[in-house]
Amino acid sequence: MGMAFGVLAMALSPSALMAQNDWKLVWSDEFNTDGLLDSKVWNYEEGFKRNHEAQWYQKANAYCKDGNLVIEARKEKKSRRNPGFRKNSSRWPENIEKIHYTSASVNTAEKKEFLYGRVEVRAKIPTAGGAWPAIWLLGRGMDWPSNGEIDMMEYYRRQGVPHILANACWGTDKPWTAKWNSKAIPFTHFTNRDSQWADKFHVWRMDWNEQSIRLYLDDELLNEISQAEAVNGKLGNGEQPFKKPQYLLLNLALGSDNGGEIDDSALPMKYFIDYVRVYQKK
Repeated sequence: MGMAFGVLAMALSPSALMAQNDWKLVWSDEFNTDGLLDSKVWNYEEGFKRNHEAQWYQKANAYCKDGNLVIEARKEKKSRRNPGFRKNSSRWPENIEKIHYTSASVNTAEKKEFLYGRVEVRAKIPTAGGAWPAIWLLGRGMDWPSNGEIDMMEYYRRQGVPHILANACWGTDKPWTAKWNSKAIPFTHFTNRDSQWADKFHVWRMDWNEQSIRLYLDDELLNEISQAEAVNGKLGNGEQPFKKPQYLLLNLALGSDNGGEIDDSALPMKYFIDYVRVYQKK
């Protein structure tokens, strides 16, 4: 009895209430209107984009249904020609003749960009072989990685073993070469506590201010990146990319450098996003 009362009192303590009241919701998408995403907020990627991934990104694989954004990875019934294919090219993705898989990647670049605050994304992720869902942010105005990248969530296999990742990276003195602060947590860390973990929705959260970026999963702190360490090299003019606005990306990749072997029997795979909410200090 005393325990329950203590928990209740704690839940309603003035400091807890004040902490809750410090945050003001500045933007959210609840995905409550069936059909296409709001084009005033979201952009769609198209084509083969990065990391030698197997999927061709297209608008048709992202839709809102029953209060969720659904990003769906599919195996094409009839593979079609990659319009960017160049015979005899050794360069990816020009050397891919056929599109065998499709998925979607959406972002808020130049439409909704944020500097500091709390970002919350409630989602249910696919975990079958080849799945590589992500919630991430990028800055603009500089080449990657000097623009800064924050990975609130990635799920993929490392040496065949599923992990959930929480990372950030920034620029060095070498082109396209990032300095990473990465945390990779074996998926069993979550499934040992709840064997039904993959069938449920979970909340990924970032608390971001001038001092640090903290990345949480269901209120468990997975990684903390200090702003003081996140300083670009020469190519990024020694700037601190996480002191500038970032935009949000949601995507489901397949296979490639990190996703591993694709389990065709698990397709179509669906990645459900219930909401994206951005809060800032009052």
